[in-house]
Amino acid sequence: MTTLAKPDDRRTARRITFYVALAVFAQEATWDFYDAQVPPLLREHIASTALVGLVMGMDNLLGIFVQPWIANRSDNTRTRWGRRIPYLAVGMPLAAVLFTLIPLTTALPALIAVIFVYALAGNTFKPIAQALLPDFIEPERRGRANAFVKIASGLTVLVSALISAFLVDDHPKLAFTVPAVLMLIGTAVLVTRVRDEKSPAYQAALAEDTATGERTTRLRDVFLDILRDHDRSRLLVVCAVLLFGCAWFSSRALFTPYGMETLGLTRGEAGSLTFPSGIAFLAAAYPAALVAERLGRIRTIMLGMTVFGASLAVAALVPTPVATVVAYCVAAVGASGFIINAAVVLWNLAPSARVIGVYTTLYTVSFATGGFLGPGLVGAMIDITGWRYMFADIALLCALATAVVLRVAFINRRNASAL
Repeated sequence: MTTLAKPDDRRTARRITFYVALAVFAQEATWDFYDAQVPPLLREHIASTALVGLVMGMDNLLGIFVQPWIANRSDNTRTRWGRRIPYLAVGMPLAAVLFTLIPLTTALPALIAVIFVYALAGNTFKPIAQALLPDFIEPERRGRANAFVKIASGLTVLVSALISAFLVDDHPKLAFTVPAVLMLIGTAVLVTRVRDEKSPAYQAALAEDTATGERTTRLRDVFLDILRDHDRSRLLVVCAVLLFGCAWFSSRALFTPYGMETLGLTRGEAGSLTFPSGIAFLAAAYPAALVAERLGRIRTIMLGMTVFGASLAVAALVPTPVATVVAYCVAAVGASGFIINAAVVLWNLAPSARVIGVYTTLYTVSFATGGFLGPGLVGAMIDITGWRYMFADIALLCALATAVVLRVAFINRRNASAL
């Protein structure tokens, strides 16, 4: 388990958390607006919805390959500005400029090219900013910090909606500039205010470099270490993240057609039912970190997944709009127990401060892979069971993820470790 020196004081931890949350907010505001407004641009050139979906999924596919590689590069970087800031100082402004070019392209080949380069640039810094949290903050307080970052990320949905409402129709090109400016502001604040080279994790990595005589850790060696570990805790946590990602993203991606097919709602009515659950998730994020500090992260994760799965099972039994909204809100509260704490578990399982960036990416890529596979898997189950039992299908995936975490809890108890 990673052991880091504590920051000079609690104010340093709060300051770093704020700056990282601001950077993640700026990044995710761009991605949320991208997901909302790029499909209509593609529809102007492409009639096939499947092809539009394929182009929109390109950033996730790139992330699976690019993010672990760039995180490993960041872990191995040694400069007078630290190991994270150089990538953020270059990648975020570059992505901001590329983002403003998206609505300016008039030909399909140019549009696809700009989207591809933007997705490539965006994935080079996506996991880097969040890796600053475990770099600076001691293990026992990482849950609180991660909760604030997740809240900041969740608020970007509202920002994207406001930009769409007030600017897209009358000023479509200007609308793309607003998230880009937010990203530039976030970059400026992060680069000027965070002294990455002074982080406890970076100093620990430098000390380890001196002690071992090695400056680099190969990505292949990090993965082999996880696969060969005899107790399998880290591998099991990654599997649980993937399985829960399947359940979480399926519940979001397929909700609107479920509301139309099962609840008899219109497209707009069905889509609007998810709004209260978003508020419930944000409200539960910080308490989920506090509960984990009392009960332990593994117990909190299992409790959260149990609440998530049970709530969806109830929604399957009582398919009414009111019951669905209530169950969905309770499920979102349960999901916060997993989403806030799973990344922290992986950070705390990292064997060295030299690989924290890769372990951050293990969570993001596993969760995103679940988002890529989950809707298709649950869709296949719906083809067999029908839309009526969609939530029961998702609850089954959640049960599998819970069983995996239960195995981690058993290993944790056997090894007398505190997760």
